[in-house]
Amino acid sequence: MQAATDAEHSPPVLRWPTPPYIGYANPSASGGPEPCEIEGINGQVRNAVLVALELDRRVAQIQVPPSRAVMPLRFDMFRRLALTTPLAPIEITETQPPDSSFEALVRYRPHLPYRIVLSDGSTRTGDTIGHVESDAGVFLFEPIDEHDRVRRLFWPREAYRELQVGEAIGRVLVEQQALTPEQVEQAAREQEALRRRKLGDYLVIKEIVKPEQLLQALEEQQRMPLVRIGEALTALGFITEEQLHEALQRQQQERNTPLGELLVQSGQLTREQLRVALARKMGYPVVDLSSFPIDADALRRVPLALARRLRIVPLLWRNGTLIIAAEDPSSRATIDELEFTLQCKVVPALSSTPLDARTVTQAYASFGLDGGAEPLPPEPTGGAEATSAEALLASLEEGSSDDDGEALAPVEQSDNSLVRLINSIIIEAYHQGASDIHVETFPGKRKVRIRLRKDGRLRPYMELPHTYRAALVARLKIMCDLDISERRKPQDGKIDFAKFAPQYPIDLRVATIPTYGGAEDVVLRLLSSARAMPLHELGLQTSILSRLEQAVQRPHGMVLCVGPTGSGKTTTLHALLQHIATPERKIWTAEDPVEITNPELRQVQVNPKIGWTFGQALRAFLRADPDVIMVGEIRDTETAQMAIEASLTGHLVLSTLHTNSAPETVVRLLDMGMDPFNFADSLTAVLAQRLVRRACPHCAQRQPLQDAQRDELIEDYRHLFPEDLRPSPEAVLAEWAASLQGAEPLWVTPTGCPQCDHTGYRGRLGLHELLMVDAPVRRLIQTRAPAEALAHAVTQHGHFRTLRHDGIVKALQGLTTIDEIRASTAQ
Repeated sequence: MQAATDAEHSPPVLRWPTPPYIGYANPSASGGPEPCEIEGINGQVRNAVLVALELDRRVAQIQVPPSRAVMPLRFDMFRRLALTTPLAPIEITETQPPDSSFEALVRYRPHLPYRIVLSDGSTRTGDTIGHVESDAGVFLFEPIDEHDRVRRLFWPREAYRELQVGEAIGRVLVEQQALTPEQVEQAAREQEALRRRKLGDYLVIKEIVKPEQLLQALEEQQRMPLVRIGEALTALGFITEEQLHEALQRQQQERNTPLGELLVQSGQLTREQLRVALARKMGYPVVDLSSFPIDADALRRVPLALARRLRIVPLLWRNGTLIIAAEDPSSRATIDELEFTLQCKVVPALSSTPLDARTVTQAYASFGLDGGAEPLPPEPTGGAEATSAEALLASLEEGSSDDDGEALAPVEQSDNSLVRLINSIIIEAYHQGASDIHVETFPGKRKVRIRLRKDGRLRPYMELPHTYRAALVARLKIMCDLDISERRKPQDGKIDFAKFAPQYPIDLRVATIPTYGGAEDVVLRLLSSARAMPLHELGLQTSILSRLEQAVQRPHGMVLCVGPTGSGKTTTLHALLQHIATPERKIWTAEDPVEITNPELRQVQVNPKIGWTFGQALRAFLRADPDVIMVGEIRDTETAQMAIEASLTGHLVLSTLHTNSAPETVVRLLDMGMDPFNFADSLTAVLAQRLVRRACPHCAQRQPLQDAQRDELIEDYRHLFPEDLRPSPEAVLAEWAASLQGAEPLWVTPTGCPQCDHTGYRGRLGLHELLMVDAPVRRLIQTRAPAEALAHAVTQHGHFRTLRHDGIVKALQGLTTIDEIRASTAQ
């Protein structure tokens, strides 16, 4: 058990195949990283260092000098990988007779011509001393001199569509008049189908290439006894009962990942073994996609982005049932999502080949349903989702066009295609990690525009014809029980999306706003029913984290979390509450709405429409024997006064406020009319925060800080201090060294890749500043001192650093860019 755990956490080992002849040593683990050459999908070649080649994960771990950071490079992001250090054959020792058979075997190193057709249609040729092909791709060994030293190449499966090694036997047979060209062509098609089969397929599987074969096989499968995937794998001896038990335990935490995929990820199972088990024991028909006549109507029913994400290819549409090919047809989550989105029954079959994004897109492209865009990488402005939206709209509007001047009938809100479209938009936004969906309508025949807010930035998603305008808004109002006839006033509502899709526990806060010309905009905020984050995962600096923990462990006082809308204040408050939630504490919360649920808390949702405000909730809490009270937001004087009163009567109060900095928060509450003496006695700490975009871990270039860059940042860092308290450059460097804990400071440059929609950023990161209230600060509050005086006092004590200070340190840690910090924080 311990050995298995150690193996799971051991670093990946670089093990490269060798030519399959006795004249070369067997493959062995490399002594360390290998210099290599990478050819990108655009044909450009770069030098790098290969740390590991993970065939199961289809990822190459590389370093690009001078950076020492290791970056994962997916196989669909490059064409070719070549080790630049040649491999020499083994030497023949003099202990063997010169005419021995051993020497003949060692010297047998045939040079075979190869021809590889790339995915873009171009062709590469050369000689190779044997080859090694797998699910991941092909390894070739090009001889470079008369001693048969070889250059080792790897072409990932995503980069090519056809490979030929050795003389084309068909051409030889035609020249010798042993076969006709037609016979050779037929044999070549059969050979290609055979080449796509794996070892398990030869033993137990007959691949299906005709619709009638597939329908018959599916009918036969229905009569087979039900077998679970775990039982099938143990029956075939691929895994042990202990491994199955461990995987089932792990699946409790990763419910969205199929059991077979978990076993593959842990290295206990190969994809080939999983495919054999699905076919042999569970009876899933195996479909050869290279020969199967796919039904175009089936493709039109599934958006391209959805098919690529789920790794499925629609095959047939029969009597209201969609038949698909999938990598793992036993995945119930995949089938449930398709059935919900498409509102039809879905029956899965097993694909004979791995289904990556390129393979799925090629199936759509053969019918012109890929939107006409290069599938990988996606275009920077639209991405794969924009392409899928075009394909979905094409299927929804087939046959409809107003180019001839005739007015089209508006779409009804009950139209099934519209219902599917809205559901698909919400699901795609959820999977992309969007925080908001903006539906923008216009008068006349201008199209409806839909945009998604991802990582704090709005990005175009799709456009709809004007005929969808009224029905789209009406359908969204129906989903959140708003008045569809009211178009003159704003309305607020909430969608419980689990009513429409139980597998998606999403709440959406909806706001409708009338615009000019009788149009309406709708903004949907996605409130995923998430659990509270652990406090140590918020990205707080160690010094801030320790002092904040001390503040919330006090039995009374007021702790405020401040920042603009969407800066993560609620997430931080719930992390603090989770940190102090114990059976000895009674914690009440008043929120609008309840975004994060926690069974350890007593959570209340306020409703101002019926007079149930934050102030009313606070009064009720004080009569309910609380230890800790959390107020979602201090919006008015009444709530602020009640919060101060609660903290002075022996309760710990946590709340939020919309201000830009910690010192400014104190001045804002005093301006709201708070008594300075009561307020000074109640306030314990103010945490200001801001969210910035995190540098993409896949493509951002991280390089050691140059002298000019270092000097520029030192001046920027020093300028943020009051003039009489500015530290020396040496003191700044010492402070950075302590924050970086010995790591080298980095300069991050965003580049862009498919993983981040070519923006250079993926995800967000918190910046923080913490103002702790001690005796000197309390005296300043009592005298109504300005924000500058408060900032000077807390800086003089040596523990206060601004948002910009925190951002510069996190940029030096390689988490984001200096440009992003400067754009998001004030001087």
